Amino acid sequence: MSTTAFVALGTSLPPREETLASARRALAALPYARGSLRASPVYETTPVGPAENPFLNQVVALEVDLDAPARLLCDLLEIEAAHGRTRAIHWGDRTLDLDLLFFGARVNDDPACVLPHPRLHERDFVLVPLCDLDPELVHPRLKRPVRDLLAGLATPRTILRQL
Repeated sequence: MSTTAFVALGTSLPPREETLASARRALAALPYARGSLRASPVYETTPVGPAENPFLNQVVALEVDLDAPARLLCDLLEIEAAHGRTRAIHWGDRTLDLDLLFFGARVNDDPACVLPHPRLHERDFVLVPLCDLDPELVHPRLKRPVRDLLAGLATPRTILRQL
């Protein structure tokens, strides 16, 4: 059974563009990935929290033959580690951040793998590239399309430019 997973990619440490490209290749090479990966444009964004460097952010849609999202989440963490990710400072600069946003319409409250991602509806650096891929995608908890979630954001925008 094929499921569409949406994954957010972010990096604030050089070489940013190469890191995103390498992460996309790693995602497409997962043994359960099917078809081609769809990727949004890349956006440069201001950091949120203690990070000092601008981020590059992107969202990809990946068709996977998996019944449960835990395997994908585990592989995302391994891809991050392979790119030198450390978790020394919460919301600090990082080589690579991969967040599982959606796994089909799955809703999951397991603290190890909350779905949809619990803060995606608050983040323009996630919603803008997500809308590039599928503006009509409905958030399964909020029952609203992501384009409406983006339009309803009250927080200042973090996006500096599209690359």
